[in-house]
Amino acid sequence: MALATGAYSSPVARSTIAGIPSVYLEVFKNPSIQTSIGGHAICISGTVDVTASATNLEINMPPITNQSDLTSFVTNFMTINSTVVKDYIGGPKQISGTWGIYSELCFPIESNGVPNTTVQFLVHGGGYDRSYWNFAPGYSYVDYVAQQGYTTFLYDRLGSGLSDHPDGTNVVQMPLQIEIAHELVQLLRTGGFSNGTAPFEKVIGVGHSIGSIVSNGVTGKHPKDFDAAVLTGFSTSLPGGAISFSGIDLNIAALADPSRFDGLAYDYATAGSKAAVEFFFFKAPNFDPKILDMSDALKQTLAVGEIITDYSLAVASNFTAPVFVVNGGNDLPNCLGNCLSPTNISAQVIEELYPAASNTSSYYVLPVCGHGLNAHYTANVAYDQIYTWLQKNGF
Repeated sequence: MALATGAYSSPVARSTIAGIPSVYLEVFKNPSIQTSIGGHAICISGTVDVTASATNLEINMPPITNQSDLTSFVTNFMTINSTVVKDYIGGPKQISGTWGIYSELCFPIESNGVPNTTVQFLVHGGGYDRSYWNFAPGYSYVDYVAQQGYTTFLYDRLGSGLSDHPDGTNVVQMPLQIEIAHELVQLLRTGGFSNGTAPFEKVIGVGHSIGSIVSNGVTGKHPKDFDAAVLTGFSTSLPGGAISFSGIDLNIAALADPSRFDGLAYDYATAGSKAAVEFFFFKAPNFDPKILDMSDALKQTLAVGEIITDYSLAVASNFTAPVFVVNGGNDLPNCLGNCLSPTNISAQVIEELYPAASNTSSYYVLPVCGHGLNAHYTANVAYDQIYTWLQKNGF
């Protein structure tokens, strides 16, 4: 099942916008062509079949049949000395299959000297789909980097947006998300999106939140996939996890918003209210209420399997490329609202997870900003920092 996504992705006639090589139209299923939200990139989007295999966890928990079941699961999982893992996790479980992954490739209208063989690989977090990266005018990372000349690839993670929604407990887990990301990177590097005619030589991984967990997993298991990694909304632990997941008030998505999620299994959850979205992602007064309204209206799902497996982080001992960590200074889940106390959470990521990374690795903490970096007035300040760092590292 594939579900509604951000408003900007409505299909239009292929011939509406010139500039996409025709070879790309042969790879995406039911492709559509559109400009990015700010008009600085030309994007082709559609479903791409991705075959992947992963070692997930066998989760033997009772099925969620009502809201009380979901609430009890979240409460028990976040409890001190929780026994959820002991009670419900069995051994490893091999997962293999082919899934429809809704993908988007955006080419800058002006190259500005950046080689067209470099692509930024964007992985969104929970509660959003790929539109997180191209959300609204002035809040689009895709537009910002297109103005600097970068091509971007963004996609709806398995279980989000217009991608397939398989079993949300035993299939949609971090190990499989990592392998799907790896397979997509390989398609980019081998020219798989252009029938072999236009491979990308350099891939810069850019993640947010769960997307950074996926990116971290890729750097750990497939250290040659990325030539650089940018991790936003990310820490080595989740000190604010319990309070954040309490505040976001996870509801069964199909019951909370049947107009968008009807028919989805009950192991897919979504934020319970606009106030819950603000609590988890935003920091007042540094946001436009209209962006909060959009975030609530377009909120996406989180699968039970992701909740259980999302903080299995990798020490990427063989990743030697540069790493840049960017956090909002008041990120609630990652920093309990203060990313500089009692220690610098962002610096800690590099120290603990990337012992072999280039000595040009660095970090930035954006003041008066919550977890959802791209949704704040100062999003472009973070983009400036990322761009400056990429330039210093030769990208």
